[in-house]
Amino acid sequence: MRHRPGRLGALTLLLAAPLTLGATGPQSDVIASITGLRSQKGQILACLTTDARTFPNCDKDPQARKLTVPVSGEVRLDFGRVPEGRYAISLVHDENGNGKLDTALMIPREGFGFSRDAPVRMGPPRFDKAAFDVGAENTRMTIKMRYLL
Repeated sequence: MRHRPGRLGALTLLLAAPLTLGATGPQSDVIASITGLRSQKGQILACLTTDARTFPNCDKDPQARKLTVPVSGEVRLDFGRVPEGRYAISLVHDENGNGKLDTALMIPREGFGFSRDAPVRMGPPRFDKAAFDVGAENTRMTIKMRYLL
């Protein structure tokens, strides 16, 4: 089930269109299950991108697929049909629902996660540490949410 509430849903569809409409090769579904949530508050902000320069903050990637999913029980992100290529996912557990990752002295106060559970050392991982390949087969993964404070 895809969650795209209100205006954000329309914006997500608009942003995802270039990835899907221009695709001529194989496409497959990309689905991620989220584990390790410390609360059932707020929402998950998710981003799927092929652009290493904008990872993990996909705001500057117009072709990134962005999802906003309310936290309610088991959280599953469905990015839909994705053309083959190399991608990475970044997540934020936006517990207070303000649409961003809150920090205290540059340390995240809310949860975060990355595809392949890429390690975090003195900042977010590089794209290549979180990257995975999408081919003709559907891609399913589990991403563990992490909290520092």
